Amino acid sequence: MSAPPEVVFNTATDPARSGWLPNELRTARPELDLERLRARWQDRAQLTVSPNPAGGARVELQVAEEGREDADRALDELARTVDDNLSAG
Repeated sequence: MSAPPEVVFNTATDPARSGWLPNELRTARPELDLERLRARWQDRAQLTVSPNPAGGARVELQVAEEGREDADRALDELARTVDDNLSAG
């Protein structure tokens, strides 16, 4: 993603912007590791955001087996949400 890692992480973990998450995780509160920019939703998903050497952020989403088909869609939605966040402000 073209945004700084902190912006991506903050957007991804903002409860008001949880629409990118699969439905079953939208109301779950993630456990946050702010130093590592890592969020974990129960034992069902983990998001890690790191700097991309070329600029922007590298985002990795690990999901439980039953949620794998939603992972690509979720990352696409997160990218749109981050872009909207940057455009708005």
